[in-house]
Amino acid sequence: MSFKVENLEKNMAKLTIEVSLEKLEKAINEVYLKNKSRISLPGFRKGKATRQMIERIYGKTVFLEDAANRLLPTEYGDAAEESGLEIVSQPKIEVEQLEPGKPFIFTAEVAVKPSVTLGEYKGLEVPKTDVSVTDEEVESSLKREQEKNARTIEVTDRRAEKDDTVTLDFEGFVDGTAFEGGKGTDHKLVLGSGSFIPGFEDQLIGSSAGDHVEVKVTFPEEYHEKSLAGKEAVFQCDIKKIESKELPELDDEFAQDVSDFNTLEEYKNSLRENLLKNKEEAAQEAKENAAVQKAVENAQMDIPDPMVETRASQILDNFARRMQAQGLSMDQYFQFTGLSRDTMLEQGKEQALREIQTRLVLEEIVKAEGIEASEEEVDKEIADQAAAYNMEADKIRENISEDGMEQLKMDIAVQKAIKVLADAAVEVEKAEEEKTEE
Repeated sequence: MSFKVENLEKNMAKLTIEVSLEKLEKAINEVYLKNKSRISLPGFRKGKATRQMIERIYGKTVFLEDAANRLLPTEYGDAAEESGLEIVSQPKIEVEQLEPGKPFIFTAEVAVKPSVTLGEYKGLEVPKTDVSVTDEEVESSLKREQEKNARTIEVTDRRAEKDDTVTLDFEGFVDGTAFEGGKGTDHKLVLGSGSFIPGFEDQLIGSSAGDHVEVKVTFPEEYHEKSLAGKEAVFQCDIKKIESKELPELDDEFAQDVSDFNTLEEYKNSLRENLLKNKEEAAQEAKENAAVQKAVENAQMDIPDPMVETRASQILDNFARRMQAQGLSMDQYFQFTGLSRDTMLEQGKEQALREIQTRLVLEEIVKAEGIEASEEEVDKEIADQAAAYNMEADKIRENISEDGMEQLKMDIAVQKAIKVLADAAVEVEKAEEEKTEE
């Protein structure tokens, strides 16, 4: 195998690869041996026809295409590795010559990793995030805990009110005819939740268990079921049960029930500390993201389209695996959403471009700053992976290839680069930043 490399515009390259006639002949013979048992010729028992006889009857090219397909992956792979190019896309293959008695020649057009020219990346101004915790936020957090610990009780001494949960049977009719999907049995509905058609829940307020209520509504014009959009409907409803939440008293006993604290005041102080910690973590993440985004904006690079397309495809494949883990195939997902693979790929290109730009800039900063992953950091990362997959660290390490280890070290270095950017960033009040931009 021999090859030559031609550099194209916008970080694209074309490899012209020539496979010797000897290799092509060997591949043709391998294809013949694999398929001869399925080929019948007059005068020959099945599987006994010689290659020469088969080619005489079906033509010299009968095994040629399969032989080329057999050669393509390894020949391209070898050429790509020997070329020294940092290829970042799937190859676009074009056959230049595939004829009996001649070498096999094909081209592979690929995207190569773009170079990055860094701009300013230290001392960047980023918005300052307020991390103070207000009394209202503490009370809101306390209220959520109170709601989580509420007791549900059946209501028998009054009529249904807003926020009550009503259990009902219902059936909907349009022009006197029941419609598909308009019937429910033992359905639990929180009045005021807005989960039913506008106006439906309001008409159940004031009802009692055992009541029959006729609810009249109009489906919204933008209703997802087009056959019902804008139509007037009547629902016949039978109220079977009414329940309400009984909230616990916010006192020391409540604090003891839901926490390790003895008093409500101690518990509220703990909630405040947790809120502060969460805000500080969110603020640090926001600072890092803002610093990285500005560093990317200040850098110059030319991203080839196939690189973006390849990353968009990877994002979609990752999404498909997550859906499959939840028991949903992509065909089902496309059916439910009305989307297609092509649509999702197109939608994913913006995210793919951002991810590529960010990674390239951070890798360049790693080089510029001489950032490296220490052995202790590598060991910790492997230990974390081992814990996540419930495996021994040594087994994880054994399964990491040489290239994989280099990638792992770069991932760690990139995270350290993010910290370098964030630590050097200058936080400014948002109002001050907006004034500067004006």
